[in-house]
Amino acid sequence: MKITIGHLYPDLLNLYGDRGNIQCMMKRCQWRGIEAETLEFKLEDEVDFSKLDIVLLGGGSDREQMIVCKRLQQIQKNFKDYVEDGGVVIAVCGGYQLLGDYYQTDEGRMEGLHLVKLHTEQKPGRLISNIVLKSDLFDMPVVGFENHGGRTDIGDNQPFGKVLYGSGNDGESGYEGIVYKHVIGTYLHGPLLPKNPQVCDWLIQKALERKYGKDIELQPLDDQEEKRSKRLYSKQICKIEDWNRIDKRCLCSTFLLIAEWGMKP
Repeated sequence: MKITIGHLYPDLLNLYGDRGNIQCMMKRCQWRGIEAETLEFKLEDEVDFSKLDIVLLGGGSDREQMIVCKRLQQIQKNFKDYVEDGGVVIAVCGGYQLLGDYYQTDEGRMEGLHLVKLHTEQKPGRLISNIVLKSDLFDMPVVGFENHGGRTDIGDNQPFGKVLYGSGNDGESGYEGIVYKHVIGTYLHGPLLPKNPQVCDWLIQKALERKYGKDIELQPLDDQEEKRSKRLYSKQICKIEDWNRIDKRCLCSTFLLIAEWGMKP
């Protein structure tokens, strides 16, 4: 089996170490004996989505997002067809915002790619925090770091997860990110995938199942160190950060989730 990962414009959209997400996908494939390659695309390159199994759209400044968005508008139809056909996409921060209908900034309105029904508006103040989510896709919490001035409204779409600690899409709804078909959009940096191997494996599994047309069961890997780190991370941020920002019911849910892993500190 083989997977081809397309990394879109890493020279412009790599503000939060998104190459770490690429490295994580590559290694977790290779450790299982799955052949994996990454194709990096620059603005002037042609993107053939039919040859890609996973697409990574990373984060950048508003200026860089504008540059990338103008280029992506030229291939929007092909990108949209890929998404509707079940293509796997992981979009982080700025890339997440580009998925939607528009991003309203102080400098004006940035037309989105209309791949997923959502929109983002810039508001005063940035949402900066460690963050913990409970996602219906996984049996472990999803952890990361958020730093964004945009407030994203996903409408009736499925969120990536319920916020147990942090701000999420808008600091008010209690949810973070979006899941549409095999697309995950999120504000979580870290990078996301090395901190959350279960998310990485979900992307790989969906990509393989789409490519080979059958159910795929990935070979388990020894993730004890990652799980232990995540457990300590979740406990630590809930213990030392501003308790006034924590919904105590959500905090209890966090501890219940990490306790289910059955690991000693």
